[in-house]
Parts: sequence; C-alpha cells; structure tokens
Amino acid sequence: MQEMILILDFGSQYTQLIARRVRELNVYCEIHPWNKIPELGTHIKGVILSGSPFSTRDPESPKPDLSAIKGKFPLLGVCFGAQYMAQNFGGEVLPSTIREYGRANLSFVDNSNELVTGMSTGSQVWMSHGDTIKKVPDNFKLIASTKDVEFAGFAIEGETTYGIQFHPEVYHSLEGAILLKNFIVGICNCSQSWTPDSFVDSTVAELKAKLGNDKVILGLSGGVDSSVAAMILHRAIGSNLHCIFVDNGLLRKNEFDSVLESYKGLGLNVKGVDASGDFYKALSGLTDPELKRKAIGKVFVDVFDSESKLVTDAKWLGQGTIYPDVIESVSVNGGPSQTIKSHHNVGGLPDYMKLQVVEPLRLLFKDEVRRVGRSLDLPENILNRHPFPGPGLGIRILGEVTADKVRILQEVDAIFIDGLKEHGLYNDVWQAGAIFLPIQSVGVMGDERTYENAVALRAVSSTDGMTADWCHLPYEFLALISNKIINQVKGINRVTYDISSKPPATIEWE
Repeated sequence: MQEMILILDFGSQYTQLIARRVRELNVYCEIHPWNKIPELGTHIKGVILSGSPFSTRDPESPKPDLSAIKGKFPLLGVCFGAQYMAQNFGGEVLPSTIREYGRANLSFVDNSNELVTGMSTGSQVWMSHGDTIKKVPDNFKLIASTKDVEFAGFAIEGETTYGIQFHPEVYHSLEGAILLKNFIVGICNCSQSWTPDSFVDSTVAELKAKLGNDKVILGLSGGVDSSVAAMILHRAIGSNLHCIFVDNGLLRKNEFDSVLESYKGLGLNVKGVDASGDFYKALSGLTDPELKRKAIGKVFVDVFDSESKLVTDAKWLGQGTIYPDVIESVSVNGGPSQTIKSHHNVGGLPDYMKLQVVEPLRLLFKDEVRRVGRSLDLPENILNRHPFPGPGLGIRILGEVTADKVRILQEVDAIFIDGLKEHGLYNDVWQAGAIFLPIQSVGVMGDERTYENAVALRAVSSTDGMTADWCHLPYEFLALISNKIINQVKGINRVTYDISSKPPATIEWE
C-alpha cells in the first residue's frame, strides 16, 4: 500500500492546510475524523493530531483513543493535539492568562531534539489558542518556548511522540516547514516518492482493477478537474470511457463550441448535448441559491441518466470531484467540519440512476490536479483555465435565472475575462467572473435617464479555493473594463468590484 501520514481531524480550520504542507513534501496523507481511525497498517508512517475549536477542558471535547498509536507510530500533536496529550497523560491545561492568537517568537529552541533541529531562537511562529499547557508529565521534555508560553513544544522521552502549541502549517510560522520536514522525512522516514507521475501510475492501476472492462460515462466541463479525471480514466480504460459535455445554457459566451474544439486531438470520445431548455425550465421561478443549485444538479443527473442509457452496459459515472468540493459539501470524511453549500457533483446519485460513482481526483487539491494534468501532457489552455462553478452562471445571477439575464451576463463576463487575458493578468488570478445583481440603478447615457441593471466583478487569488483574497487589479484596468461593459452591453449602467475575501465571504455569491 501507498505509504502515508495519517492526520486525525478535531475540526481545526487549519487541518486541510496541514495536509497541503505534507503533500508539498511529496508525501501522501489522508485526513480522518478523530473518532474514525482507519486500520493502522505498516503503510502508516506517522500520525498528526490537528488543532480544534474545542478546549481540552470541555467535557464534550474530542477524546481520542491513542492506545494503538502513541509509542507505536511517530506522533505529532498540534495545538489541541499537544494539549490533549499533556492533559491526558498527567499534565495540566488551564485557560491562558492572555488569549494567545497571532505572531509570537521562540525564545528557546532545543536544537539537539530531532523535531526542532535547524530552527532558530527568535523564529516567528503562529499561535491560535485560548488554553495553554501549565504542567507536563515527568517524562515530557521541554524543546521550545516563547516569552508567554513555556511549553510551546515538548517531546516524550523514549518515544517519537511530540507536541507543539503553535501552528507550523501556516505561512506566519516562518520555519514551520523545517519542523514539518523534520517530522515527516527525518522522524517518520517517508520516502518523498508521492509525485504526480506516481499518482497517475497508482491511480490508473487502481482504476483498471476496479473497473475492469466496464464502461464509464463522464461529464466534461472544459475545466481542469473534469479534464484531468477524463485523461486518467482514458489511460485506464481507453474507449470504454464515454464523455459528455452538456450545454446547460449557463456557460460562458461561445463556451460550448470552444470546449468541444479544445478536446479534439486528445483521443477522448466526447459527445455534446444541448439541454439548455431543460435547465431554464427547471430554474423558472426559483430565487433561493440552494434550490437553484439542487435544480441544476437534478437536471444534470437526468441528462446523464438519459445519455447513459444510450451507452450499452454503462455501469459507472465518472466525476471530477476534488477535495475542496468534498470539504465544503460534507464534513471531512464524516468529521467535525461544517457544511457550507451543496455541490451538484458530491453526495451520490438518486436510487433510480443505476450507475456507480468513480472519482479519481477526490482527495486532491486544485494545484495537485494541475500538476497531475501536466504529467498527463494536457494542453496549457485547459490546465490554466480558471475554475468555473458546476451550476455555471446560474449562481452568478442573483435571483431568478432567465435567458435574457444569461445573455447579458455572458457579454459582461466575456469583456472581463478577455480583458484579463489581453492585459496579461489572467494567470495572476485564481478565479474571476461577473455577477448579475438583483437591483437596478439610475444612470445617464447621453441626455437620457436610464434605470438599468448593475453587475459586480469578482477576481480572487488562491491556491486551492479553501481560502481566497480579492485581487488588487490596477485601477486603470478596472476603469477600462467598466467603461467597455457600460458602453457595449445593453441593459447595464453600473459596474462594481467585489473586495471581499474568503472567509468571511465565499468566492461565488451563491
């Protein structure tokens, strides 16, 4: 089995970031809930306990059984994980005199210890806790401190067990990468062999064994995720993969034809299906975002159900689901994380659809998907394409969706996206688009008063979509785009720019 680091999730906002940092070391890892520990075979090279919004002093806080892990596998507790071990094995955790959030500096580092070797006294770390360890058991050795936190790091004598009260996974911990590499590579002895090429090889082998000679239907969108999923499935089962690209009437301007064109030459068996009328009918009268998402998802399922019946003996539905989709739709593998919104490609299929789901990218972050795509020689115009939501413009039109609103928004979006490309800004942006607002405003065009629609432009920077910041696009560029939109798109007389970050906002408005 693939060697891996096991991350036990206690609900921290940083749990997924720990996973990303581990994978940046070319080491595979998985996140599992603290109360659903998987089988602990020899493929587990080490275990990390995440932070948590809970206090260890809370009777309702997580209380994992570490008897099969502690002393048997290398173990690193981060924040809550460290406090839990200290308290559970005879120490004391109390409320901090001053709540410890933000930057701090290490005032002591025991460089003779293998976990913190190479780290510097004075190094900046990131704290995020309201409790602190006041006393540790006798066999716990102090290995790091800050001015306000004596037990910022400890090691248990005679074991490869460690705890730290700061977060090495965040960028604000300037030498956090050193600590994580010390643990993952030095202590856990991981081989750092989990590369895009190795992922492709192992995934293709697994798919061959799982699918055999079965036929798979896969919905293409033109985006990175579905394209990479298609290429991996194609490598595994060849002509038994049947790809469908559905025009839901909510795509970008001319996207249906351009996406079909982009797949020519890749060897994929792609069929285009125009179902826009079905989607508009299902969306008629709907204004609630969740109801719109579910309506769009249902029509997608219906279309694929209908199309799958045209493929004799099709048994599987392939999807380009990736990790952030899963995390935002359901708790992380059933863990404590909160549902944000539903995704049409997550959560299974209705009983009447007799297809099983196969998701080859389910545990990958977006940047990992792109690296895998490059190893598969996918064209850069597909790999560098901005993410685009499955429900399309349906969730970028606030309120009821109509064909006329879609046409207007397509024109606005095309001016914005083409402008980013023409001015060399497209590849500096993670995701961009326009939002049709459910308001009208007064304007003046020539000598006439207008009362027309407003739109918002949205452009964010991110690495995986879990967090995002608004892009500081040049004022001159925004002024040019705003002027073009108002002059060229009939029905729009006001353009705004969204300067909200995620969190607290989400990337999409719905």
